[in-house]
Amino acid sequence: MKFLVALVILALASSFTSAYDPSPLQDLCVAIDEPKNAVFVNGKFCKNPNDTVAEDFFFSGLNVARDTNNAIGINVTTLNVDQIPGLNTLGITLARIDYAPNGGLNPPHTHPRATETIFVTEGKLLAGFVTSNPNKHFRKTLYPGDVFVFPIGLIHFQINIAKTKGVAFSSLNSQNPGIITIGNALFGPNPPINPDVLAKAFMLDQDVVKDLQNKFANVN
Repeated sequence: MKFLVALVILALASSFTSAYDPSPLQDLCVAIDEPKNAVFVNGKFCKNPNDTVAEDFFFSGLNVARDTNNAIGINVTTLNVDQIPGLNTLGITLARIDYAPNGGLNPPHTHPRATETIFVTEGKLLAGFVTSNPNKHFRKTLYPGDVFVFPIGLIHFQINIAKTKGVAFSSLNSQNPGIITIGNALFGPNPPINPDVLAKAFMLDQDVVKDLQNKFANVN
């Protein structure tokens, strides 16, 4: 089984090697005239090829289960250029997602710069995404061995509906896919969004909005 997992992860990753990031790897990039105040973006400075070693392309330990004892019952182990320097400029990010039994949730979120593919190895996941207007909901129950795709930029989620723990491996075709968790982004940004705006947008009482803002205030 471990060999199968490794084989699928490698297959998913290799499928994206020709899909380099075609767009910026950051949310903001304000131009400045003075170079000494500049910040290097869109990748990292490159190591001299003569100094490159095999370890620059290696990581060990993605088979280790992670702790899911938290409010939403999930633990995401991201594997990007910070863990594998050799990924720089290749347009790939990997992740292991651990779900607690009976409702471990990867809450609704988006990746503004990447399409995501997940491969389930344990548990029973209900996964879905929502298209832009008109908002159509695509959902599927996933079992070990199943693969599901979340198109770039669309809101998506997974929840483990099994009585046992869940595990999935994720591949994203960006070096820096970004993540916007919907609840955190709307009810927990700094500074906060005016409660009037959220109350009207979600057709909620302002007291409910303020309560949600208090709950999300320390999440980000």
